Amino acid sequence: MLTQVADGVLVHESEFIKSNAVVVQGRDGVLLIDPGVQSHEMACLADDLARSGRTVVAGFSTHPHWDHLLWHADFGDAPRYGTARCAAAVREELSDPEAKAHITEHLEPTGIAEQVPLELYGLITALPAGSTEIPWDGPRVRILEHQAHAPGHATLFIEERGVLAAGDMLSDHLIPMLGLSETADPIEDYLAALRMLEGVAGDARIVVPGHGSVGGTGQASARIELDRAYVLALREGKDPEDPRIGASAQPSWEWVSDVHSGQARELAERTVG
Repeated sequence: MLTQVADGVLVHESEFIKSNAVVVQGRDGVLLIDPGVQSHEMACLADDLARSGRTVVAGFSTHPHWDHLLWHADFGDAPRYGTARCAAAVREELSDPEAKAHITEHLEPTGIAEQVPLELYGLITALPAGSTEIPWDGPRVRILEHQAHAPGHATLFIEERGVLAAGDMLSDHLIPMLGLSETADPIEDYLAALRMLEGVAGDARIVVPGHGSVGGTGQASARIELDRAYVLALREGKDPEDPRIGASAQPSWEWVSDVHSGQARELAERTVG
């Protein structure tokens, strides 16, 4: 079900780890950001859009991880954009003829493998390097590109609507996931990204994380501070006092504590090495 979070901006939340698709209304159709995970949910979203007379005229993937690179035939063949680095990472992934099989194998334990459509996976058009906004006939959507979490990650700011579509950052459920295998300095990359987002947080009335709950006024800044505290604790080798991990974690999200333990262990091993 689509929920309006601002004038001309709607969100659809997936059953799979609260994944959020963002719909932005333009003059002749909509921009669809990170459209979803399971086939039946994307088909439902496409039907909802069609019933309301909305046509998808552009898509955008915030970063090159499998759950942000999916598409459904019912959305049509609109161009699907990503940053140059995002598109390059996807091309490299798909150069392996077994890439899609690896995704299916990875998803087997989740029970949703058969519900994830891979036919149109990763068909991303690279925007020119350094692009600062999405080329489409609608409200200006600024691209804030950084290297936190994944190469070429884009957080999008819909200025006229005051909406920050954060990609896989600023979640009230997920801790910062550093992309340890994808960057030489994951801690500094993450802190630099948070500093970049601070530049627009004061103007963001709504923040939509890739996974988690939509936040209202003041939440962009609050979540930046929460994420920064977590990352700084990791850098200092301390145990973060973070409500997303440990005994205070949301029910059914206890596995986030395992993600934290893995990150802390790997960073400690790097320091020793």
